[in-house]
Amino acid sequence: MQYTGDHSSIPPITTFFPQRLWDVLYRISEKSDLTLYVSGGTVRDWLLGRKPADLDITVQSDAVVCCRQLISLLGSGAFVMLGTDSEEAARVVWQGCHIDFSSFRKGALTIQEELHHRDFTINSMAIPLQSVESGTHSSIIDPLDGRKALAEKYLYCCPDAFADDPLRMLRAYRLQSELGFSLSKSSVEEIEKHRKSINRCAAERILHELERIMLCSGAAKVCEDMATTGLLWCILPELEDGVGVDQPGYHHEDVFNHSLLALSYIDRVMQEPAVYFREYAAIIAEYLQSARTRKNLRLAALFHDLGKPATRSSGKLLEKRITFYNHDRTGKEIFEKIAVRLRMSRADADFVGKSIEMHMHPFHLSNVRRKEQLSRRALLRICKKAGDELPGLFVVAMADSLAGQGVDKPEYMEEELASLFDEIIEAKRQYIDQAIHGKRLLTGYDLIEIFKLQPGPLFRRIFSDLEIAQVEGEVMSREGALVWLRQYLDRRRKK
Repeated sequence: MQYTGDHSSIPPITTFFPQRLWDVLYRISEKSDLTLYVSGGTVRDWLLGRKPADLDITVQSDAVVCCRQLISLLGSGAFVMLGTDSEEAARVVWQGCHIDFSSFRKGALTIQEELHHRDFTINSMAIPLQSVESGTHSSIIDPLDGRKALAEKYLYCCPDAFADDPLRMLRAYRLQSELGFSLSKSSVEEIEKHRKSINRCAAERILHELERIMLCSGAAKVCEDMATTGLLWCILPELEDGVGVDQPGYHHEDVFNHSLLALSYIDRVMQEPAVYFREYAAIIAEYLQSARTRKNLRLAALFHDLGKPATRSSGKLLEKRITFYNHDRTGKEIFEKIAVRLRMSRADADFVGKSIEMHMHPFHLSNVRRKEQLSRRALLRICKKAGDELPGLFVVAMADSLAGQGVDKPEYMEEELASLFDEIIEAKRQYIDQAIHGKRLLTGYDLIEIFKLQPGPLFRRIFSDLEIAQVEGEVMSREGALVWLRQYLDRRRKK
């Protein structure tokens, strides 16, 4: 629902949370003689016609005490401390609801004064607890015209917002991506002024905001805007290295702008995989169901060419061709340092790192495929290396291809990628999956008991070569595998 200033058709906030929770909050207010205010993102989302993610409660003091009283009166709930040395805040998790309490910031004595210390005017509204049931227009406390900003779909920062907490600069872009709002001119100027202070924030907080940006479509525009203010370079200076780094004829943009285009195109591919892929587009669509997967693919698109600035070179003598040899491996190494710096989870870092390292594989296979039929061994190799992330690898490759529109680019590159994906999936179904995941024709026990071999590195080599022999149709049964191994060992002895 688009906010227009008239919220007469929007149900009261109380409808979004259990009535028992409200009853207990009323008791806490009466018992403590404190006025509780529903505030911040809860009021914002309510006015936007969205279900609030959390219930934000502001109280003049004793936020932690209120949390513990809430748990006691509810009879259950988990307590989570949220505050800092300068801000008292805590959370209660109860029946899937997050109830966040915060005391007035910076010694404010009134709710109007406290709301001036928020991050953005759209989050600087509050409703007294006693008025939430009616939800009337007059009950909203709005000293900074947050409702006007909602109607205009603009993000205006509150006074001293970024000086008080530099992370709010990154939050501005996250809200831009989540809400589809624009940053006001004054907010952009403030970000340009304070951008270098972002590195005072904990890495985990920075990563949290970045990942929430990457959960949204339109992350490319947000990253472009962050680059314009310089905030992106303060967080990810490695991306700035790609600015102005020109590329050969496959591309029409420098490395950084090509990466932004790839990030933009990956949204299109993920939104409509059937437009870009053929017979097995449904496999892509199923793979993309996870929000975490989509987030990591966006990160892979943004970072896929991290290694190009460091590996750029020009040919000698008559051939002045620009090359980026091993930029995929170098890019993975650079990304791994970023992942450590930002405290990224190992699983996510491995996912993105593998995507960067392998993003050229579909293009290499397509180049070979134009000249000759791909071997089963080559198809097995990419399936084993990509594993379950094979569909994601092709999504990244498709976005990479679409983002490169240079004069030397092969005319039907996207069609070739789609056709290659189909061929690989067919091969997986016909013979690769059986060789990789089926019952082993030979075991380590066979190698020890029948062939009197000692466990060691040779075992891994034997099983790997046997897998290739199965995929190539050379071995079809256990009996055939025994014959194959005798011959295999004879050849090794003769060397």
